[in-house]
Amino acid sequence: MSEYARVVTFNATGSSLDELVGMIEASDGPPPGVVSTRIVVLANRASGKVTVAVRFASEDDMRAGAAVLAAMDPPAGMTRESVDEYEVVLERTA
Repeated sequence: MSEYARVVTFNATGSSLDELVGMIEASDGPPPGVVSTRIVVLANRASGKVTVAVRFASEDDMRAGAAVLAAMDPPAGMTRESVDEYEVVLERTA
């Protein structure tokens, strides 16, 4: 069974990225209504680009979680540039 990922790209200042990471680290898990399996935050501080990939066990979980996540506002200094949804077709570790 495939997993799914919601991938969001932001433009961010360094302080807004730090605030986002702090909020995620301080939480006990995903927000209510988001049944995710994993979150990865990728940042290029030089360009101000931040990509957040949230993984879900099913497409239904992704759609339900996407509705909750879309309603959330990013920290001040961060703007949402794009939102994409993917099926994870391969994941391999070294």
